[in-house]
Amino acid sequence: MRKLSVVLVAAMLLMVGNVVANEVTTVDPSKSLSAQISKLLSHNAFTQNEVALTAQVRFTLNNAHQIVVLSVETENLALADFVKRKLNYEKVDLEGYKEGKLYTIPVRIVD
Repeated sequence: MRKLSVVLVAAMLLMVGNVVANEVTTVDPSKSLSAQISKLLSHNAFTQNEVALTAQVRFTLNNAHQIVVLSVETENLALADFVKRKLNYEKVDLEGYKEGKLYTIPVRIVD
């Protein structure tokens, strides 16, 4: 009986140790990057008629933590110019990124 209780206590300690060890919270780099891009694009001069504009922005990050816009797919040229002007070579704070990795994000102008 004594051996059984020792084994049960040891098993419980191992399970608790695994649970505590797995509680590592990490920040998703893409969500942090999306939040920073949203902040960069938040101040715009689009009118009420232009609030439903959308675009797909393809970019990469260089070794200086700067966004390099590769393409902006949209039907509105003003939106494409705005996105390129606001994002190109803007520095972002991002941990553990890979230089040269391609990112594609949707951009939507809202009121």
